[in-house]
Amino acid sequence: MKIYKNSLFLFILLNITLAGCGKKPGGGSNPTPTPSPAPGSGSGSAYTDPSQYGTPFSSVPATKDIVMYEVNIRTFTPANFQGVQARLDSIKALGVNVIWLMPTYPVGTVKSVNSPYCVKDYTGVNADFGTLDDLRSLVTQAHNKGMAVILDWVANHTAWDNAWTSNKAWYLQDASGNIISPPNTTFSDVAALNFNNADMRTAMIRAMKYWVFNANIDGYRCDFADNVPADFWKQALDTLSNIKTHKLIYLAEGTTAAEINSGFQLSYSFSYYNSLKGVFGGTAAPSALVTTNTSEVNSIPATGTKLRYSINHDLASSDGSTISLYNGKQGALAAFALTTYMNGVPLIYSSQEVGYPNKINFFANVAVDYTANPDMVAAYKQIIAFRKVHEAIKTGTLTVYNNADVIAFERTAGTDDVLVLVNARNTAVNYPVPAQLQGGNWANGYTNATVTLPAQLSLPAYGYAVFKKL
Repeated sequence: MKIYKNSLFLFILLNITLAGCGKKPGGGSNPTPTPSPAPGSGSGSAYTDPSQYGTPFSSVPATKDIVMYEVNIRTFTPANFQGVQARLDSIKALGVNVIWLMPTYPVGTVKSVNSPYCVKDYTGVNADFGTLDDLRSLVTQAHNKGMAVILDWVANHTAWDNAWTSNKAWYLQDASGNIISPPNTTFSDVAALNFNNADMRTAMIRAMKYWVFNANIDGYRCDFADNVPADFWKQALDTLSNIKTHKLIYLAEGTTAAEINSGFQLSYSFSYYNSLKGVFGGTAAPSALVTTNTSEVNSIPATGTKLRYSINHDLASSDGSTISLYNGKQGALAAFALTTYMNGVPLIYSSQEVGYPNKINFFANVAVDYTANPDMVAAYKQIIAFRKVHEAIKTGTLTVYNNADVIAFERTAGTDDVLVLVNARNTAVNYPVPAQLQGGNWANGYTNATVTLPAQLSLPAYGYAVFKKL
């Protein structure tokens, strides 16, 4: 969503730097007594979990095996669940095994800018996209094709016309007792939630459970996770993980070790993206990407994995398309190869695989031609297919061969040994192959043709090559 930053509560101070979805919240407190639960919150003593709809998906991939596809429904034609469902085979063919649906909830209308991250009803379905049955059908068909489905969860704030606002103690307030937007921002379309309030927490967790049971989803991407207290995530994810019939995926749009310790398997790579953009924009040396990679990986516990992307919905809206960011189709593919092979798990944002050339305002429908640039689609498939069959890419030890123009690294896991070369320059480069890599014991990773690596290898502008040791 938009970006917030600051502290939300008296008992927690969050000092963070975030360059992704969400807004930058500030501080606030609410000493007023906790009222009875808001209508429809389900936080009363008579609460019971909904009945399970459908059969829980048994093929949720291990974290290391995830290839994720972010669905902006508003780029599909028609721009609804049925439009997405019609393209499931094409999404699957890329090598995708997890689909992330951007928010599918009704959007608020009070003070609204039509942001999908302005949630009017946590247990409702946006009528523009279809019905609950349409969402269920999409999830079921994705499961039938071997893909898990996660929803986008917005914990930090709600729409002003969300029914929860009748419980003022569930929200941050000013000195006069008025509900406020996330402090220290210019954004006024949402109201900031108060995580000091136990009833609000309970209602939110039950709403998260609702979709696991009622639509048979497989987890959540959690918006602006850095600004929500880690102890709430611990409470929520522990509760969700007690649903033993489901294996759930948890992705934090955040950066902290505390989130991984709270139960998230995946977190964002803000710094990696910035370095990637800098390398291709000529403002950073190729070595900066390697340094950033190491820093990000070391910043979280070993149980966590970074989600790597060359674009996502925020960036496509603010920074432009991969075509503009990485200087054309070939640059876009080279950037994606780096996000797929260096560390972490890769993300494709709907539209990038067909080389959509313009910014996408995700507050509005933007029809993308998903039949465009079949050569790029084929290249995305090829890049992903190589990753899927090599454990070295997923978990292997990384050895970097520094070069002023080419990002070169080897990854090894047991007997699996791969070499990745990416020309980060918009001009042809002759790469001096390290002596220990030269020789004829390699195969081209895309064609399987036996290769003798010479002393010097020519790479075209933004060219990339992968090899596997025989």
